[in-house]
Amino acid sequence: MKEQDICPICGFPRDLCVCEKLEAEDQEILIYTERRRWGKIVTVVKFKGQINIDLDDLSTKAKKKCASGGTFSDNTIEVQGDHRFKLKKLLIKQGFEESNIRIAE
Repeated sequence: MKEQDICPICGFPRDLCVCEKLEAEDQEILIYTERRRWGKIVTVVKFKGQINIDLDDLSTKAKKKCASGGTFSDNTIEVQGDHRFKLKKLLIKQGFEESNIRIAE
C-alpha cells in the first residue's frame, strides 16, 4: 500500500477513513444572512472552532445547489442570496449533525 493511500490522522486506508465524518459530527455551524452594498443579501455559513474540512469543495457544492455565486475564506462560506434552508439541508446531507446547525434570523 502506498503512503498516499493511508490517512495521516487515523492510519486507516483512505476508503475506510472516518476522520472527516467524525469532525463533521462535532462541528458547530451558524447560518445567517447579511445585507451588503446596494441592499444585496448574502448567506454566511460560519464554522466555529478548528476545522479540517475541505471548504473549497463544500463551497463549490453549495454554490451549485443554490445556483448562485459565492466564496469561502478562513472558517466561512458566503453564497449570494438568501439560501439558509437549502444550505442547512446540504450540510446535513454532507454528514453534519442537524443539532449542531443553527439558523439565525
